Amino acid sequence: MKQLELVYQDEHLAVINKPSGLLVHRSRIASGAREFAMQMLRNQLGRHVYPVHRLDRPTSGLLIFALSSDIARTLTEQLTAREVRKTYHAVVRGYVAESGTIDYALKEELDKLADADADTDKEKQPAVTHYKCLKQVELPYKVSKKHDTTRYSLVQLQPETGRKHQLRRHMAHIRHPIVGDTNHGDGRHNNFFREHFNCHRLLLAATGLSFKHPVSGESINLEIPLPDEFHQPFLK
Repeated sequence: MKQLELVYQDEHLAVINKPSGLLVHRSRIASGAREFAMQMLRNQLGRHVYPVHRLDRPTSGLLIFALSSDIARTLTEQLTAREVRKTYHAVVRGYVAESGTIDYALKEELDKLADADADTDKEKQPAVTHYKCLKQVELPYKVSKKHDTTRYSLVQLQPETGRKHQLRRHMAHIRHPIVGDTNHGDGRHNNFFREHFNCHRLLLAATGLSFKHPVSGESINLEIPLPDEFHQPFLK
């Protein structure tokens, strides 16, 4: 049986490093999937688990599960009150500014199957993301017709809000789409990474979590290293 990487665990909660490509739980939009983080962790721990938040299927990284419904409720309240600090890393197309804030409201993205009964006329919701450029590289490959070389940036992202696909949509909005994003990205760069780096995933990872322990009140600060694929373009 496959084992999930446990980053933190006590009698009240568990935090895993979810692999890219793994669904958090069963979904009608991926009826062919056979593995789910929630079920795998339940089997691994031998007890019920309660997902507190979600990560998109192609996004890897830190994911919190409560070990009781009461703890899940408390942690959900922290999330709603924006008391949980999340940090992500991504590889994006182009040279990003040294730092900045994207304040761009987003209309909810609805799935035809999973959101068939949802209101399609909802107003745009406020969405704010802070970003910081960590590394830049220019590679001697012609990926687009306009340029003989191609540029990429490694960025740190900290969302203030938690809208669906917020980071992917915000980076696409400022014309620096995340590599590997098949919905909001640039297919030419996605293909280049598949062919040149054998990279077949979305280069977005949840790498940091800070929150207050729901029972002790202690500050929990978790960090995980970047997956190897994020370093490949910058190894010159």
